[in-house]
Amino acid sequence: MKRGVVAAAAVLAVLAAGTAITVALTRLPERTPGVPTARVVKGPLKLTVHATGDLRAGRTMTLVAPPVPGTLRIIHALQTGMPVKSGDPVMEFDPADQRHALDQARSELAEAEEEIVKMRADAAVQKAQDEVALLTARFDVRRAELDALGNEFIAAVNAQKNVLSLEEARRRLAQLEEDVKSRAVTSQASLAVVEEKRTKATLAMQRAQQGIDSLVLRAPLDGVVSVKENRDAAGGMLFFGMILPEYRQGDQVWPGRPVIDVIESGRMEVRAKIDENDRGNLTEGQAATVQVDALPGQVFTARVGSLSGLATRATYYDAASVSRLFDVTFWFDNPDARLRAGGSARLVIEGSDLPDAVHVPRQSVFAKSGRNHVFVRNGDRFEEREVKVTQRTESRVVVEGLDAGAEIALVDPTTRPAAEAAASSPAIPGSAR
Repeated sequence: MKRGVVAAAAVLAVLAAGTAITVALTRLPERTPGVPTARVVKGPLKLTVHATGDLRAGRTMTLVAPPVPGTLRIIHALQTGMPVKSGDPVMEFDPADQRHALDQARSELAEAEEEIVKMRADAAVQKAQDEVALLTARFDVRRAELDALGNEFIAAVNAQKNVLSLEEARRRLAQLEEDVKSRAVTSQASLAVVEEKRTKATLAMQRAQQGIDSLVLRAPLDGVVSVKENRDAAGGMLFFGMILPEYRQGDQVWPGRPVIDVIESGRMEVRAKIDENDRGNLTEGQAATVQVDALPGQVFTARVGSLSGLATRATYYDAASVSRLFDVTFWFDNPDARLRAGGSARLVIEGSDLPDAVHVPRQSVFAKSGRNHVFVRNGDRFEEREVKVTQRTESRVVVEGLDAGAEIALVDPTTRPAAEAAASSPAIPGSAR
């Protein structure tokens, strides 16, 4: 009985060991007969770039609510899509507050003008009175001087009295002269204060008038109106997916808010975001073809315009493989009147030709620790080899460090799930696409 149990245990141990060896062999990364492969190709390759973008006007001017105190109420506004000419009013605000400020400034200005007239008249009267007083004081001094000339012929008491009268007349004249100067300075200062009040009222009136003039927003160029969304319509509460209404008659607007765009007509361009890997394949003036989704079947010719020198990170909605994007502008050779701003477009940019390039499929290059690697077949195994990527297209990669005709893996053979998932896929031919 014990011998049977021991024999059974030995058989189970042998089976378990065999199973473990089988599993270990299937996990070996070198032996992967089901991995799809492709050949390294050496030959001509065209660096064509594919991209998607949106149509934009050549210029878009944004108009903002005028910077006046308080809130503004719209009393007239054009609707989105309406054509305008340069100088046409596109939006108007209620000028009641500014007109009240203008009337108040006018009243203050008139009051200041009346005060100035009164002060100048009072100053003229005071000046005349001072001149009379000075003339009288000078006469008293002269008379006292004449009385003092005969002191040697009169009694000593009368002579002393004449001397004292002369001194008193001179003191009164000196004091009166000082008072006249002081009153002139005071009158001039008071007049300057009222004149400053007048200047302040004048500036307030001009500011109020400029505020009234700024309440009418006019189109700075010929184009089409695009009214902004009213972000204050929900009381400042915003959430994802919320649809906001456009500004319309009766809405209140805070000063400085962008309220309306005027999109220039007659000029149209395409703005696209290009992957940093394709950015090096573009130069200004390069030819491109554009297909607008709103005009199926129509193909337009364009050229690469301005190339942004700064990159932006891809957003959550961009492709996961895109790390940084560059803004590129494309200009139409012959703009079509049917093109409308905001529409989507697909672009194909004809790049340069590489006559004798070594290139492989993009999916055969794997990035590890900041370096690019491929897996080259060596017998029934795959060897990992580092390569240098010099150019990229939508489907091909130009590399250095590989020989033409070498067989490379299209999936990472060191990852078992990837190899198993790709085992059923046919091998991709090595010819350039």
